[in-house]
Amino acid sequence: MTFTIVPSFRNNWTRSCFLLAAALLAAVLAGRADAAPPGLPRAAPEDVQMDGGTLDEIDRVVEQGIARGNLPGCVVLVGRQGKIVFWRAYGHRQLQPSPLPMTPDTLFDLASLTKPIATATSVMRLIQSGQLTLDDRVATHLPDFGQAGKDKITVRQLLTHQSGLLADNSLADYAQGRDAAWQRINALGLRAEPGTEFIYSDVGYIVLGELIARLSGQDLHEFSRQAIFQPLGMSDTGFLPDSERASRAATTEQRDGRWMRGQVHDPRAHRLGGVAGHAGLFSTAADLARYAQMLLDGGRYAGVRVLDEATVELMRRPVPVPGGLRGLGWDIQTGYSSNRGDLFSAQAFGHGGFTGTSLWIDPQLKMFVVFLSNRVHPDGKGLVNPLAGRIGTIAAAAVGRKPVAGE
Repeated sequence: MTFTIVPSFRNNWTRSCFLLAAALLAAVLAGRADAAPPGLPRAAPEDVQMDGGTLDEIDRVVEQGIARGNLPGCVVLVGRQGKIVFWRAYGHRQLQPSPLPMTPDTLFDLASLTKPIATATSVMRLIQSGQLTLDDRVATHLPDFGQAGKDKITVRQLLTHQSGLLADNSLADYAQGRDAAWQRINALGLRAEPGTEFIYSDVGYIVLGELIARLSGQDLHEFSRQAIFQPLGMSDTGFLPDSERASRAATTEQRDGRWMRGQVHDPRAHRLGGVAGHAGLFSTAADLARYAQMLLDGGRYAGVRVLDEATVELMRRPVPVPGGLRGLGWDIQTGYSSNRGDLFSAQAFGHGGFTGTSLWIDPQLKMFVVFLSNRVHPDGKGLVNPLAGRIGTIAAAAVGRKPVAGE
């Protein structure tokens, strides 16, 4: 025998209370459906076939780096098989004007990690939606950019730093605001014929940021937030941190006699209003863990799809460039790879940032390593690329990874 429970209403007041409760329950359930996905779970290293004692070696190498004055502090996070197995904060996020301890939730100026995480990922979203192709000439969408021989530059060439554009144009070109800066970029000539040289170019990524804005109708800040960070639950990631997030930010250097904390360090991004394709993104280790896991899972995180599997594969596929290998937005093996672990597999891809940040992701090892520091604080003289690479090597060694000939 089957029973169906039907509420019995003695009066309109009772019925109203029931309907209100039902509406509230529906709202709660709807809110759960729309809620941000959870962060990655924590696990012991041994649960994902890693040696915890080996990972503890990270403490020693970081403490040595701090003692040598290479950095004031950092946050290191290692994830494997969808779980966080190591997440520690070291030292200070600020030494001057008064010491502040580093915390796991410290917000960092990612500097050039902006290029792959915000800019290249946004470009791949536009390609995925059919608004753009890798072999489109940039001047097709930004006609004024095609001056002075730049009409043949493609989106692919910008992403892989083979556009022939110079690394950086004069800071004075940015002194009169965003519109004037863009006019000066349009007037730039080429340093090399497109496709013939690898020249790591901030200018190229500033152009990509403008391309995203032109095609999407939103600046890079809004487009990346809505298309990437918000769906993944990366609530601390974005340009122009608000006051609460800025209060958790690692301090970098001084600008005009004031310490930069939650303000972009890069001077060109600063003059562009804090939103630019080459620099300006802020984030935390926990948020970057979500992003890295999304790429390891083929563009999907906790049931939320940001990129198609084919798009992720295209993004990380090695592209031969003069002197090494790049991905679309990513470094793989070039002269910029000193922050790459020695024991990562040939599938690993990553990037670094001038302020002392790096992220490396290894699909073969099902692992990622986040290293976030403010090595430029207080005087711009810190050095962390060797340290970040050493941490990556320790993390891979904890998996039991050995040197492989040819990698």
